[in-house]
Amino acid sequence: MTPAPIRIGNASGFYGDRFSAVHEMLTGGPLDVLTGDYLAELTMLILGRDRMKDPNRGYAKTFLRQMEANLALAMEKGVKIVANAGGLNPAGLADALRELAAKLGVDVAIAHVEGDDLVQRAEELGFGKTLTANAYLGAWGIAECLNAGADIVVTGRVTDASVIVGPAAAHFGWARDDYDALAGAVAAGHVIECGTQATGGNYAFFTEHEIGVPGFPIAEISADGSSVITKHPGTGGIVNAGTVTAQLLYEITGARYAGPDVTTRFDTLTLTDDGPDRVRISGVTGEPPPPTLKVCLNGLGGFRNETTFVLTGLDVEAKAALVKEQLEGALKARPPADVRWTLARTDRPDAETEQQASALLHVAVKDADPEVAGRAFSGAAIELALASYPGFHVTAPPAAASPYGVYRAAFVDAHEVPHVAVLPDGTRHDIAPATETLPLSEVDNEPLPAPFTQAEVRRAPLGRVIGARSGDKGGNANVGVWARSDEAWRWLAHRLTVTEFKLLLPETADLEVQRHLLPNLRALNFVVEGILGEGVASQARFDPQAKALGEWLRSREIDIPEALL
Repeated sequence: MTPAPIRIGNASGFYGDRFSAVHEMLTGGPLDVLTGDYLAELTMLILGRDRMKDPNRGYAKTFLRQMEANLALAMEKGVKIVANAGGLNPAGLADALRELAAKLGVDVAIAHVEGDDLVQRAEELGFGKTLTANAYLGAWGIAECLNAGADIVVTGRVTDASVIVGPAAAHFGWARDDYDALAGAVAAGHVIECGTQATGGNYAFFTEHEIGVPGFPIAEISADGSSVITKHPGTGGIVNAGTVTAQLLYEITGARYAGPDVTTRFDTLTLTDDGPDRVRISGVTGEPPPPTLKVCLNGLGGFRNETTFVLTGLDVEAKAALVKEQLEGALKARPPADVRWTLARTDRPDAETEQQASALLHVAVKDADPEVAGRAFSGAAIELALASYPGFHVTAPPAAASPYGVYRAAFVDAHEVPHVAVLPDGTRHDIAPATETLPLSEVDNEPLPAPFTQAEVRRAPLGRVIGARSGDKGGNANVGVWARSDEAWRWLAHRLTVTEFKLLLPETADLEVQRHLLPNLRALNFVVEGILGEGVASQARFDPQAKALGEWLRSREIDIPEALL
């Protein structure tokens, strides 16, 4: 008989997500497995700094507190828990969980997965000196722990989808070369790993639905890897083809989505309605994974500081020029290594409120010396208070400099990375890397659809006819856009070229931009290289994670055929 689908819920999309989500998911309806994604590029830096202060730390403490409140409930309901909350210290988190379980009097089998932490070998592997160095492991260590009877599995840096793929692989007994089934689980995992972004959060067409407080998502994964994305009944938000499409496009590049276990072909999947708040993902095909693993490298880049001057009323440009000249003059004896000025003309003429009459002049500095970026900078800025433009004030008092991080991605042969499942009884089981691999390559773009042409057009925001979802991958930004009808897709595929994209978003004009087609989703994905500098922790720009880049694109006006409006 075909095994029943495994019902996997997710209760965390980042370190700091809704604390009550674990309890909500355990009490909202039936689950087989509850997962949590706590790690991101920035999180690894935060945990690295924690570990510098105390080598016993380095894991997501929030997860431990959530387990203190919900461990007994999860075991009572027979729900297994898989989370990457181990961060830089999965063994330490596993030990802390055992102590917690003993204190609570709960009988629970705990396992963990390790091997991803390469920081001690960073220079040997050619990465140079770095604060953290973590390879993205796959799902087979998790599956091994679950097959050995673990109730809870905590990991370090695995791919986000692996916490979903591992339980599915264990449940169905998939083989390492069941690529289509694995790819289907990766697609489902990619949708639910960011939590409520799959259930109406951060959704372009939120005004069309009652979002409220969205419930967390669930993937019902079948033996062939197909899945249904849903949520517990009665919870807020919405699951429809749009919310699932948006999340499928989030933080990807082209049609091939590489992972340590399988390369998933996002150009093969199909979305179909399966009832209220239910969307089926089917038809996903997979290929052997590449021979290398991605490595997340984080280092300390120096120190940064910032001040925002408020310029009110008349002569905004002249006021900005004056304070810029004065501050740079005050710092000329030892200027910071990097100084960036940004003038945001948020003011309007004849404004009815003072805030509407004001523009914001932002200055950010970076330097290796905390004193240069600290009081030497902020003190010089505030000393201008009575000596500069009329109406001088700032949005926040002067502050000391704060350290900032620098992110880099690297790749290493998978055979160089240990992957160890530490089972509930303490037995260590080595997980071999994939034996069959295929170097990653671009997919040949399918022919464009026939163009949608209509003589009558109207100037309107692009977001009237397309959705968008954007985010960060290191120093790059990804902007996925999709159409909601075949006609709109025919227009979008021809109209939104790389050239047009750069015209609509002038900040990208001098950067490398790649366009990828996903006709099965009626979608385009744009990758903007280098717009985020050295990653989110470097705070290179306003909106350092590019979360709103897609919404900026949707707000830009363009000539749109009347029929689509």
